[in-house]
Amino acid sequence: MPTPATSTPQAPETALGAAPAPPTAEMAMMWLSSPTLPVGGFSYSEGLEPAVDAGIVHDEASALTWLRGQLQLVLARSELPAAARAHAAWCQRDLAALRQLQSWVLATRESAELRLQSQQMGRSMLDWLTRLVPRHPLLELAARLQAAPCWPVGFTLGAVALELDAPRTLQALGFAWLDNQVQSALRCVPLGQSSGQRLLLALCTELPAACAQAWSLRERPDEWQSFSPMLAVLSARHETQYSRLFRS
Repeated sequence: MPTPATSTPQAPETALGAAPAPPTAEMAMMWLSSPTLPVGGFSYSEGLEPAVDAGIVHDEASALTWLRGQLQLVLARSELPAAARAHAAWCQRDLAALRQLQSWVLATRESAELRLQSQQMGRSMLDWLTRLVPRHPLLELAARLQAAPCWPVGFTLGAVALELDAPRTLQALGFAWLDNQVQSALRCVPLGQSSGQRLLLALCTELPAACAQAWSLRERPDEWQSFSPMLAVLSARHETQYSRLFRS
């Protein structure tokens, strides 16, 4: 007696060729804050390496003090408010607002390294999106900027393209910065993995307050501040530092 033919189960025909579903908000947050995002964030220490070279950061406690200062004095008062406003500008297709934000962010980068970092990461975000969602209508708007969007403006472009709302965008941007900075501390202080996890725990508990502060400032750009003289001085020194692991 012949053996009955067997067949491999097939997926429902309705699923064949269907467009992929957009990521959930949680997945989009993880995606944008992942260190594997091809924007080159891992190559920058944002002043941490020269702070180590100067002896300002030398252990876990001093690393926490340094990173807490940047979170409260830089991200919460300038980077994140600018990102919140940029998110709205992308949603509203407001090219004039995007150009104004681009100019403001770059003007607040007080060293050549920090300015080049913001430009390179924003350009890499745009390149990634061009490959990921080549027909997205916001890419045409981005092309009308005088240059590729700087990092906060570029990051929010990615967030809007992935349909992430503004509050979650701020959390993703803040955590992306924090995770990169902790990884930098592990390499250049140096610190162990357990120290890195303690830093993440301590600063993650402060990130929601920083995002809330930034959100409250989003419509009050006259109150934004980017005053971090020690960071500016150290970043300028890093440009001629004898031995370096990082680009900033």
